[in-house]
Amino acid sequence: MEKKKNNIWKNYKFPLILLSSIILGSIIGLVLGEKATVLKPLGDIFLNLMFTIVVPLVFLTISSAVSSMVDMKRLGKIIGNMLLVFIITGIIASIIMITTVKIFPPAQGVNIELSEAEDIEPLSTGDQIVAALTVTDFPLLISRKNMLPLIIFSIFFGICVSLLGEKTKKLGETLNILSEVFLKMVSIIMYYAPIGLGAYFAALIGDFGPELLGSYARAMIVYYPICIAYFFVAFFVYSYYAGGKDGVRIYFKNIFPVVITSLATQSSIATLPVNLETTEKMGVPKDIRDIVLPIGATAHMDGSCLSAILKISFLFGIYGKPFMGMSTYVTAIIISVLSGVVMSGVPGGGLIGEMLIVNLYGFPMEAFPIVATIGYLVDPPATMINVTGDTVAAMMVTRILEGKDWLKKKLTIRA
Repeated sequence: MEKKKNNIWKNYKFPLILLSSIILGSIIGLVLGEKATVLKPLGDIFLNLMFTIVVPLVFLTISSAVSSMVDMKRLGKIIGNMLLVFIITGIIASIIMITTVKIFPPAQGVNIELSEAEDIEPLSTGDQIVAALTVTDFPLLISRKNMLPLIIFSIFFGICVSLLGEKTKKLGETLNILSEVFLKMVSIIMYYAPIGLGAYFAALIGDFGPELLGSYARAMIVYYPICIAYFFVAFFVYSYYAGGKDGVRIYFKNIFPVVITSLATQSSIATLPVNLETTEKMGVPKDIRDIVLPIGATAHMDGSCLSAILKISFLFGIYGKPFMGMSTYVTAIIISVLSGVVMSGVPGGGLIGEMLIVNLYGFPMEAFPIVATIGYLVDPPATMINVTGDTVAAMMVTRILEGKDWLKKKLTIRA
C-alpha cells in the first residue's frame, strides 16, 4: 500500500503542486479582490518566458524533425493523417455541441442589453487566408502572432535541408541538438511554474472574478460541463483507439500538467513546450510530435469548435431566430471547423473566428461584442480541450502510421 502511494505521488507530484498553487492563487484573488493584481508581474514573467521560447522551439522542433526524414513520403503521411484527425475530431465536437444546445438552449431566459460595437472592418476571406498563411517580411516570422507562417516556413526549411542530403548532415544534427537544448530550457522554466501560475490566477480572479458571475451564466453552465465530459469521454475513446487500455492509461497519467498549464495561461502556444515534453514521455515518435503539436496549437481546436456552436446558438436565441434545420447545422459545423482553424494560439485570438460567425450568418455588427464576451468567458476550458486534443491527436496519428501495437512496442522496449 505504501509503495502504491509513493508511485501515485511520484506520477502526479508536479500536477498536484501546480494545481495547489492555482487553488491557493484563486483563494488569494477572492480574498484580496483587485489588490491581488499586484501579483500579476510574477505571472507575466512565466508567460513571457514561455512566449519567448516558443518561436525558436517551434522552428527547431519542426525543421529538425523534417530535415532528419530520409523518406519524404512519411512526412506526407504524417501531415495528411494529421489533417484527417483534426477535421474528424472537429466535426465530432461540433455535432456533440449541436445536440447539447438543442437540449439546453444557452440563450433561453437571457436578457442582454445590446450595445453598439466599435467600427470593425468586414472580414475578407481571401485576405484572411493570405494573412493566416504568409507574412510580408522575414522579421514578421519571428513572432508568436504569426505561428502558421512560421510553421510553413519551418517545414519548407526542413525539406530543403533533407533534399540536400549529405551536404547538410551536420546542419541537421545541429538542429536536433538545438531542439534538445530548448526542450531542456522548458523543463527548467517549469520549476518556476507553480509561482508564476499561482500569481497569474490570483490576479485573474481578483480582477475579473465578479464578471464571471454575470448574465452569461447559463451559457457557461452549458459549456463548462460539456468540456469536462468531452475531456473524459471523447479523449478516453480517442486514446483507446490510439493504444487500447495502455493508451488510456498513458494519456491520463501524463496529461494533467498540460491541463493545468493550459487552464492557467489560456494559451495553446504557451502550453506547447509542456505538451512536447509530455508526448515524449508518452512515447509518441519525435517526428510525429514535433510536427503535429506545433501545427495543432494553431489549427486543431476541438474546444473552439464547441464554443463556436455555443456562440452561434446563443446569437440565434438572442435575435429570436430558430436554430434548426439540416442546412443550419451543416453551416454551423463548417463555420465551427473554419473558426477553429483560423484561431491563433494566443489569448484573444478567437476574435477572427467570432467575426467569421457574425459576418457569415448576417448578424448585425452589435452582435460582435456579445460573442466576444462569450469567447472570453469560455477561453480557459476551450484552450484546455484544444491543447489536450493535440496530445491525443498525436497519439492517433502514431497509431495510424505505426500500427495498433505501437505503444506496446514502446512499453516493451522501456521495460
